[in-house]
Amino acid sequence: MSASENGMTRRSMLKTAAAGVGGVLAGGALAFPTGCEGRGAKEKAGGTAATLKNEDFYDEKGAFLAAKAKQAYFDMMRRFAYPIVPKFKTDEFWALDFGLGDFVHVGMAGIFWWNSKEYDYFGHEIFLLPGQMLVEHAHIETPDAKPKMEAWHVRHGMIYTFGEGEPTEPCPVRLPESQKEFITVRHAEPLMPGEVRELNRPTAKHFMIAGPEGAIVSEYATYHDNAGLRFTNPRAKL
Repeated sequence: MSASENGMTRRSMLKTAAAGVGGVLAGGALAFPTGCEGRGAKEKAGGTAATLKNEDFYDEKGAFLAAKAKQAYFDMMRRFAYPIVPKFKTDEFWALDFGLGDFVHVGMAGIFWWNSKEYDYFGHEIFLLPGQMLVEHAHIETPDAKPKMEAWHVRHGMIYTFGEGEPTEPCPVRLPESQKEFITVRHAEPLMPGEVRELNRPTAKHFMIAGPEGAIVSEYATYHDNAGLRFTNPRAKL
């Protein structure tokens, strides 16, 4: 992912946001320290989610409960005053855990606003709960599409983008235990509301993790072909 153009500002932002995101736990729940900009476990209802539990999003047989997951995203949208238009109540709005059984740490919701193969452009909204990781992946060429190129525009909350480059040490956010052995890119940069960053090159591996309030991110890209999507975790799927 592209280098920061304002290193001192970004580094200061990173330190502030890392104080909250660094509280991600690996044992099935997300928790954030109460000292994170005054937000935390004692937040009033409708504020930053302080605790999310995996068991709340799976039935007794381990099946993912997409409807409950969508409700968690709707709650986040309301907190951000993001409009829940009728299209969100259709199957065009989807939530998934990538088949990994670790939704509160690795999952997302999304909606494709537009995806034109003919004119090669794409508009997508990404929704991430607090501390949630969009699993590492890349896009390769297919018979119907060139390698997808994309950029991310944070609307609400914040994210850490991870991609190629010198590993960021120390890592500003605790990576999900379930994904550590499959993560291959460790250069991290914070992306704040109103900021935009592009993938450094087509086919590059990348992922993102939301900050302590979650995130809503607009993606601008070339045509998206699911056949070209490649996860680094061999168990991950749509």
